[in-house]
Order: sequence, then structure tokens, then C-alpha cells
Amino acid sequence: MMMSERKIRLSQMKEVREFVSVAGKCDFDIDVYYNRITIDAKSIMGVLSLDLSQVLTVKYGGKDAQFENILDKYAAA
Repeated sequence: MMMSERKIRLSQMKEVREFVSVAGKCDFDIDVYYNRITIDAKSIMGVLSLDLSQVLTVKYGGKDAQFENILDKYAAA
């Protein structure tokens, strides 16, 4: 399966909660990368452990309209 990659920015707790909640409903793997750190996007503690002042890279291997909407909403400029 082809992996997709997007850049996002999550700067507030409510944004992290929304992102993790929607990611958790997907039936495919979603990882968040920053520097050399890889975190499961479905783990709120994992995502909160990242430096949220930075642009994060999301890699995922499936399609979900609600998840794509969240990626659009938090897309890094």
C-alpha cells in the first residue's frame, strides 16, 4: 500500500485531542514524525510528547474523509 505524507501544525491541546480522536477511528496505521522521533498518531500521550511548536510530518496508509479533513484543517503553511 502506498503511504501518504502531509505536514501539519498542532499548537493547542484541543487541536491535539481532535487530531488523535479522528486518527483513532481510522483502520490503518498513522505515524507522526518530528526529527528522528516516530509516534503513533492514535496515542495522545505520544503526540503531546512532541515539540508542538514545530511542523509535524504525518504518514498514513489509508483513506478516510474525516481524517483528510483534519489534515487539511491543520495543514502547515
